[in-house]
Amino acid sequence: MHLFQEENPRRGRIEVICGSMFSGKTEELIRRLKRARIARQKVEIYKPAIDTRYSDEDVVSHDSNSVASTPVESSAGILLLSEQAEVVGIDEAQFFDDGLVEVCTQLANRGKRVIVAGLDMDFKGIPFGPMPALCSVAESVTKVHAICVRCGELAYVSHRKVEGDRRVMLGEHAEYEPLCRNCYNKAKAEAAEKA
Repeated sequence: MHLFQEENPRRGRIEVICGSMFSGKTEELIRRLKRARIARQKVEIYKPAIDTRYSDEDVVSHDSNSVASTPVESSAGILLLSEQAEVVGIDEAQFFDDGLVEVCTQLANRGKRVIVAGLDMDFKGIPFGPMPALCSVAESVTKVHAICVRCGELAYVSHRKVEGDRRVMLGEHAEYEPLCRNCYNKAKAEAAEKA
């Protein structure tokens, strides 16, 4: 252990930012990455190649703040591309394969600060992709909340307003709305009555 500390004086860690859509996850990720750059740390940012909502390459928040990123097809690409980084940012982590957990663990073990943002649940309220496991292995987890558009309470889930059962459906306000648990259960009951 003593030898490892001398070879790699940086202490790696994993930070997870999670919550529903419209809760400020990407905004918080961008804020942390900008602060790391101000501290003159070498920062690299990655996002899944399938996320092209606002930009093919940049990570962009709903408030239109952005930071340049590298789109990758799989989590293995992050490991290959981030050798020189001190801080690794990963957005929309729920869209990555389950190998992301091991990738983040390896990066942290190499002394890198890994900051991951993503949806913790899908539109049905089911834990999404590698996010639950990432929350388990992270040193810190920040859960951010949107506001329920129906009652003003803290949102619990991203409710899908359009037809479709595919788990991954890219969208924004026209397709999704943040709802608290109570309003989400009412919306599900209303949909079941219509069916």
